[in-house]
Amino acid sequence: MHILNKEITNRTFQLILGYLWLLDGLLQLQRQMFTSNFANQVIATAASGQPRVISGPMHLAIHLFLLNPKLFNSLAALTQLAIGFLILNKKSVRVGLVLSIIWGLFVWYIGEGIGGIAGLHTILLMGAPGAALIYVILAASIFPKKNKLLNKSYPSYWLVFAWLIFWVGGAIYMLLPGQNSVSDLSTMIGSNAQGLPGWLASLDIHTSNVLSSLGSSTTSSSQMHMSASQMSQMGAQQYGGFWLIIIFVVIQLAVGTFVLFGSKLRKYAIYVGIILSLIFWVIGQSFGGIFTGLGTDPNSGPLFIILGIAILAIPNIDKKLSDLLDKIESILT
Repeated sequence: MHILNKEITNRTFQLILGYLWLLDGLLQLQRQMFTSNFANQVIATAASGQPRVISGPMHLAIHLFLLNPKLFNSLAALTQLAIGFLILNKKSVRVGLVLSIIWGLFVWYIGEGIGGIAGLHTILLMGAPGAALIYVILAASIFPKKNKLLNKSYPSYWLVFAWLIFWVGGAIYMLLPGQNSVSDLSTMIGSNAQGLPGWLASLDIHTSNVLSSLGSSTTSSSQMHMSASQMSQMGAQQYGGFWLIIIFVVIQLAVGTFVLFGSKLRKYAIYVGIILSLIFWVIGQSFGGIFTGLGTDPNSGPLFIILGIAILAIPNIDKKLSDLLDKIESILT
């Protein structure tokens, strides 16, 4: 990728990842993180609605954390700061990236409940598939190649398939019950307002109200005679504003699948994905909750933007994809 005629190499993304870990470590040093609030309001919330294989270890972690919140939170913060510094140092970048993958997987499972994927109640708008997983994917894709200088290597081309899976998966999840109507989206976004500063809470509430009005705009004449309790139970009709859901689904499918096509379509798909990720980050993810005192990372929005830029930075990606397809075809035939 050329921005102002400059190539972006692996080292750029390694530095970005290192600074992200430093940010996460600093966020972990917030006052509330050293109290029971972190376990009860962050980890426990992520565990809610998850299958036992996910929630069981998470509740065990909560129990252990509550034995000594100051100690365990200090260890978590120091771990993340150490990973950041190791990645920023060229001599220790390999160790830092390995630890980034290991710790990222731990955080994704224990801290994020694998992004809510197993509970089937999560969407890209709200932060799926979890920021920690994208840390892992990014770290693996920019791991230094043997016999190559740090400033001469580029992200691995398989990032294209990670992007494809994330966006197509996000489109599929948006069609699942509990998140496939504008009233569902309205509820999700409106619930974010608690604990946010006034200006951001107002934005979430306003967006929630707009979505709610779209969902209720299909009220039929027969519903005009319903009692207040019936209208309350029904709320926005199940398929009220479903056209908006379909639009979002189609856009996400296009963003995901078009990366497999020519460079022009790929660029457009990634640009749209970057814009959507920015919108999701502001409205659905509320900047990762960093203004609440309990935000542990910037959430997935900025990381999708970084992934998109990383894909654009890969040289000769069309040829690499073509060679891969030829190999698959030769195996199948």
